[in-house]
Amino acid sequence: MEVAGPWKEAFEGSERTDGEETLLGSSAQTLAPLVAEPPSVRRSQPILISADRLKRRESLSSSVPSIPNPFPELCSPSQSPVLISSLPPPSSDKRLIKVYGEDSHSRSMWVSPGATAREVCHMLVQTAHCSDQENWALIELHSVLGLERCLEDHEVVLEVQATWSIKGDTKLLFRKNYAKYEFFRKPMLFFPEHMISDSADVTKGLTSSELIQNLLRSGTCTEIQGFLHVKEPSRKAWKRVYFFLRRSGLYCSTKGSSKEPRHLQYVADLDNLNVYTVANSRKLYGAPADFTFCVKSSEHIRAQDLKLLCAESEQTRTCWTSAFRLFKYGKQLQYNYQLSKSVPQCLKGANHTDTKSEASLVAMDFSGKAGGRVIQNPSEAQRAEREEGQAWRRREALRCSLPSLNSAARPSSIHRTQPWFHGGVSRREAQRLIEEQGLVDGMFLIRESQQHAQCFVLSLCYKLKTKHYLVIPCEEGGRKYYTMDDGLTLFIDLLQLVEFHQINKGILPVCLKHPCICVAL
Repeated sequence: MEVAGPWKEAFEGSERTDGEETLLGSSAQTLAPLVAEPPSVRRSQPILISADRLKRRESLSSSVPSIPNPFPELCSPSQSPVLISSLPPPSSDKRLIKVYGEDSHSRSMWVSPGATAREVCHMLVQTAHCSDQENWALIELHSVLGLERCLEDHEVVLEVQATWSIKGDTKLLFRKNYAKYEFFRKPMLFFPEHMISDSADVTKGLTSSELIQNLLRSGTCTEIQGFLHVKEPSRKAWKRVYFFLRRSGLYCSTKGSSKEPRHLQYVADLDNLNVYTVANSRKLYGAPADFTFCVKSSEHIRAQDLKLLCAESEQTRTCWTSAFRLFKYGKQLQYNYQLSKSVPQCLKGANHTDTKSEASLVAMDFSGKAGGRVIQNPSEAQRAEREEGQAWRRREALRCSLPSLNSAARPSSIHRTQPWFHGGVSRREAQRLIEEQGLVDGMFLIRESQQHAQCFVLSLCYKLKTKHYLVIPCEEGGRKYYTMDDGLTLFIDLLQLVEFHQINKGILPVCLKHPCICVAL
């Protein structure tokens, strides 16, 4: 049927091209024959927009000036410092991990599959803007089981995470650990003589110090021995058993402390085990003491699969856990220790007390005309230290009495801004913080006393134990001071007290070295 009138009227005055015919072709196939309608009825028909009209519209839109974006960093995540950590890196081989700080806040970061714990710590130090870049560590924490261990610097983080249970509560913590390699610096403190055995023929006749040096060099294998309380499987009771730790594994004696082969029972292999410290072991497992540790396989995550051991002192537990690490990793730990000491000077922060050696601080006498001399006599050195402390007190009292002293320049609450001040934490909490960051001589924190009003407490670690010293406020000459020795040495604030004891021991058994700090991620 031929359609003429209405079709022509609809496209009157419009130009058709080959492309337009193609576009209309598909729609023309569905058109029904037009029926003559009454003149009063007007139906709408499709009207083509010519190419000239499209070009005119584009030119009109391009002539309008564009409005600048006031927040380009929100539209460009690659340049945004806020969103950069939450987006995947350009390389697809990296994986996302989550690390928690000591304030329960976490930070997600992308790491390569082969990233070690040392490399991840370095990234976190840069991200969290830590004051120094030493003695940081990643901690593997099992909250429900109460287990935690410090990852070795060479361990691959993603491989460690692959051994975790999907439904578990295991997580990574980022905090200080000063005791990671402390047994290399003071081996006699960490390895008592009565726990070092020379049962091997090649080590007979050697002294205990020589045996310890062989152990640290991972050369000739020594043996660690001693009594430990072990939790019996599926029971709440603990049994005192004599254990032996050798390169081949962990053994126990079925008859007292006998080393005869027929009395030795194989307990575990070191290659597939990790050693953990146990927190709150008395409440969780009914341990006879707080010095509990655990040897756990990566496949075992249940409480009944753990091999729980309890020592009689912190020194004994530290000896066992350090020997486990040495026997398992051997010379790799020595290499990690040497690598930790070779941190470039440009990377070290402003806190030089962490790297200062005791041997670099010697007593000097400048009273002679020929110049200074090193004081060799220990009693003379102590007397010179006391005299210097008293002279320092007189100088500070004179300085504070000057009329030009601006009292507002150094407020009495300046200690609240220091990393070693922990507010009103309890005595037990202070001990826990120091133990978590490593029982190293000279680690300290200052807290408010809970028993004495307006007093403070200096908590200090010495020989694997935490000691507490009361800081008392006093008045002299109308001014407020702080003292720890009944007014013999006075300090105008706690910051001055810390700075003084970082150089002089005073009444303390050791100088203040490592502040116990908590960093928020």
